[in-house]
Amino acid sequence: MKKSSAAFTLGALTLAMALSATPIRAQAISAPIIVKSSNPNTNPKSEWLKGEVIYADAHSIIVRQRDNERMIHTFTIAPALKGRMQAIVDSGGYQYGDKVKILHQHGQTVALKVSGKPSKPS
Repeated sequence: MKKSSAAFTLGALTLAMALSATPIRAQAISAPIIVKSSNPNTNPKSEWLKGEVIYADAHSIIVRQRDNERMIHTFTIAPALKGRMQAIVDSGGYQYGDKVKILHQHGQTVALKVSGKPSKPS
């Protein structure tokens, strides 16, 4: 009988605490929030990626990294480079396995420059 009485008391106490709980209030802000912005004049660092072509056309290129064959990157071609890439595609284009180097900005997927000799079409 003591167990049921203790369980009832515990349940009643839990219910009373749940009903009497006060809502949590938001903290008052006493100082203005300071936001530090990055300098928009700094250019991101450009880097070269050495890779092997999986697929390439005048608008995009998909390459596999040479030193890590599991890393596959897709780049869109920069507008300044599209004319040159179209000329390469017209003459046969890059084929699967061609070795290329791609200049791109760190963290971006736009190819600024593509260097490498396209293989002869078969």
